[in-house]
Amino acid sequence: MHLGRSVCTTFFLLQLFLLCCGAKKLPYECQKPSSCGQILNISHPFGLIGDPRNCGEKPRYQLECENNNTIFNSKDLKYYVLAIDYQNSTIRVVDAGLLQRNNCSSLPFRSFSSCDLEDDGLYLMAMATVLYLSCENPVNSSHYIDTRPCTHGVYNSSNRSSMERQYYSYVMLGYREVSEIADHCKIDMVVKSSSPTIYSENLSYADIHNELLYGIQLWYGEPNPNPFGFLSKIPDFFFFITTSLPLYAAPLIVLLMFAERLCGLPLVIAFLIYKWRRRHLSMFDMVEDFLQSQNNLTPIKYSFSEIKKMTNGFKNKLGEGGYGSVYKGKLRSGCMVAVKILGKSKCNGQEFINEVATIGRIHHVNVVQLIGFCAERSKRALVYEFMANGSLEKYIFSNESSTSLSCKKMYEISIGVARGIEYLHKGCDMQILHFDIKPHNILLDENFTPKVSDFGLAKLYPIEDSMVPQTAARGTMGYMAPELFYKNIGGISYKADVYSFGMLLMEMVGRRKNLNAFAEHSSQIYFPSWVFDQLTLGKEIEIGEITDEEKEIVKKMVIVSLWCIQMKPSNRPSMNKVVEMLQNEAECLQMPPAPFNLV
Repeated sequence: MHLGRSVCTTFFLLQLFLLCCGAKKLPYECQKPSSCGQILNISHPFGLIGDPRNCGEKPRYQLECENNNTIFNSKDLKYYVLAIDYQNSTIRVVDAGLLQRNNCSSLPFRSFSSCDLEDDGLYLMAMATVLYLSCENPVNSSHYIDTRPCTHGVYNSSNRSSMERQYYSYVMLGYREVSEIADHCKIDMVVKSSSPTIYSENLSYADIHNELLYGIQLWYGEPNPNPFGFLSKIPDFFFFITTSLPLYAAPLIVLLMFAERLCGLPLVIAFLIYKWRRRHLSMFDMVEDFLQSQNNLTPIKYSFSEIKKMTNGFKNKLGEGGYGSVYKGKLRSGCMVAVKILGKSKCNGQEFINEVATIGRIHHVNVVQLIGFCAERSKRALVYEFMANGSLEKYIFSNESSTSLSCKKMYEISIGVARGIEYLHKGCDMQILHFDIKPHNILLDENFTPKVSDFGLAKLYPIEDSMVPQTAARGTMGYMAPELFYKNIGGISYKADVYSFGMLLMEMVGRRKNLNAFAEHSSQIYFPSWVFDQLTLGKEIEIGEITDEEKEIVKKMVIVSLWCIQMKPSNRPSMNKVVEMLQNEAECLQMPPAPFNLV
């Protein structure tokens, strides 16, 4: 045993000595770069699976050669490699589901998310967005591009209900106006393309399909250089050591050799595995570092076992959203709580940090209170106060009498929501922009007091910043401010939340979606446009049997809403002004201009 260890140690020292002394000859010669199909000279940071790793660094991205096509696999996604530009550090790939050029019925395997590839160190350089939609009825709009004859325009859906039903299939190019998404249509997939000509005029769906075959351009960032690059030529086990240690690795190597003599190989391997895990869990370290730096956070930190215990093993599920599932729980004090278990982290756990960084430090009667959180490596949870009456959504859109609220109660809720948003904008040391105000994110306690929730998209900015940097649209279709889509309308500011609140307020008045293709009269399809016309003509807004007092409340809420959804951000009031307007008499409010004009 001791003789074997001495031999291994001597071999390692000999290799290290030869390399340090500038020995240029290795016991093997480097082969020429591999090729597969049209992808020639595959070299660092790419490599083909199955090729001997006999020189250079270990490939960062493993490619496969399948039927003379170069394949890149990322998690459960499969892409065909179309081109690699080593000079500009880019790779162009296409979803494997699309690759049949003469068959435009082929579809991507699923929606594209840049976060799927960012975990691999690949960053999207897309130029266009294509929305795939399915609609219950035909849509007559130039923005809706019929997928016929590629998909015959109609397909059977088996995942929407137990009954088979036909849906009409369309695509739309780019992010569109909220009003252009028909109420009876659903976005099935979001596909990205880097094609420079995809926005050409008069394209058929077959043309768009061919443009999608251009693929998506991805930039690959170089990893941190290995300070002991020469050690990469040592056999795999020692290469693993050196790339797992920081700059002071050389003395540690000697120390490890000494430890191996004294304590045996298992201890050394255990230490190396620990270092490797630390290196590859930087995402979780980022969350831990953030939590440790926030000394003024009041929420309690729970272990995951405590989370499991308070939810009774996650037995009572309250709902499910884009970031995870919510369960009912009980604290040891007897207080009921809602526990959100975050799903797989999107983009380095940023949504978790957003929640803790925003509501973790504030307390307001109209903002949901964060009681605690759990952050144990990949396991993350948020513990909120329990909202007995759920979200506002079911009280706006439900036809059940048991869940209906009076006009006066809706009015009181609207003032509470406005005060909550006002506090976020002006009541803290930093202004908090929510970016996702909608009925689903307004929760109601046992007394129907509204509380703004779900800060996964929120951003913090200095109070004095009137405009904020923003590069991508964020929020929910139907509530997103137009400046998040079109840069020529105006800069992005807290006025984006004002717009979302205006759309929410309009839905609270009408007890329906603002866009409804099944409205009784064609003029009522887009509700905000209809109510503006009604007020301009001096007519009453008929929304069922209501009292004279309720008519005044409705008129006031509508006028405030129309101010909030003005196209230009500069024409919208602040939330402070919104609260003031809601508390004034209706006759004191000035009629706003048409909210859909830029002039």
